[in-house]
Amino acid sequence: MSKKDYRKLSGQTGIYKHQSSKNYLAIKKIKGVVHQKTFDNLYEAKKWRANFDGKIEIVKASEYSTLKEVWIMMQKVHFPNLATTTKAIWHRRYKPWKKLEHLPMDEITPSKVTSFVQNLAKYYSSDFYQSSGRGRASRCNLNNELNLFVTIFNWYKESEEFEKEALTLTNPIKKKHKKMGFIKPVPDRRKKISLEHAIEFFKHLEPIYSDLAQMQFYTAGRVGEISGLQWRNIDLKNKRILIKHSCIWDMTNKTFIELKPFPKNKEARAVYITDEIALILKRRLAFKQNKSDFVFHIDGRPLNYCTIQVQYRKAQVKGELPYSGTHILRHGMAVLARRVGGGLDAVIAMTGHKDIKLADHYSKCDEEDQKDVSLKIMEYIRKQKQASTIPKSTDNIIELFSQNLSAN
Repeated sequence: MSKKDYRKLSGQTGIYKHQSSKNYLAIKKIKGVVHQKTFDNLYEAKKWRANFDGKIEIVKASEYSTLKEVWIMMQKVHFPNLATTTKAIWHRRYKPWKKLEHLPMDEITPSKVTSFVQNLAKYYSSDFYQSSGRGRASRCNLNNELNLFVTIFNWYKESEEFEKEALTLTNPIKKKHKKMGFIKPVPDRRKKISLEHAIEFFKHLEPIYSDLAQMQFYTAGRVGEISGLQWRNIDLKNKRILIKHSCIWDMTNKTFIELKPFPKNKEARAVYITDEIALILKRRLAFKQNKSDFVFHIDGRPLNYCTIQVQYRKAQVKGELPYSGTHILRHGMAVLARRVGGGLDAVIAMTGHKDIKLADHYSKCDEEDQKDVSLKIMEYIRKQKQASTIPKSTDNIIELFSQNLSAN
């Protein structure tokens, strides 16, 4: 192997570092013969130079599948069960792992992951990356990439295809790796819109998008579910909506691809038609078309996510509202359901979550809750202060000092 692009490490004998890959090249001359080997970290390179005796190492074929082989099998077996958007997100998050996909699963050790995370974090922290115009999308941490590997590894352990070889392996991702993957603090973004702000938000939207947003809020639905709402699933007589379908949009241009026959958790859920929802449906009935069963559409064509995003963002700017995105309405209703309904059961009833942890995540205390509790506490403190300053009656107090003087 050529030493081209390798830089000699100061203070290290026979060890060089590659300028781009950051690998280490260790060189050792024994009995006139030059031996060399590359390593992911300096410790392994120094260890090899100290212990290598010149004997040629016989490389055994690994009994374990490589990360690439596991990833390919996972796509074949597990991906058909995933949503289109989820698959696209996972493919994007897997890209950095291509550097390690040639390794057998038993060789992806905590130390290998440490080196991988450190190099990746260094790149995302570099001036080159930070100044490359990515704006708010610039990287804050490597949590998503690490979480994906955990997902791949867990599937690997549980799959029938690899059940024998994976039996003794443990997950190489450790708590320290998420700390190492920290790049900068996550921006402060409010994800749960308040009722007051939601009402203001609706006012600044164009009619169809105002109806869409209100329906999303009142049903605590995902934007894809409400955009994919079909008239055949609406029973006005019995005041019942069945949220059964969901729009799938292309991840690149955010245009409509298909109508999925089930929502994210693959279970349809019923929603009661309140008077507010009935008014929205009555308005939409005027636009109903024979050629299209979509409740929300433009000339019969399904809504595109890019257009929804633009309309929502315009309204958020016009109303000077401190929010972004389309999921704030679902979060906001979850918080409202917990506050009014008094518990997680109310949240689950509104959002349709099956996992109580997710219901808690969506509805956990926000700034408004902190504000309400803080005001109540301060009011209590004020009352206590006032009570402590009121003069107390001295009718039942015996002045011992005065009594002793008169007795003398």
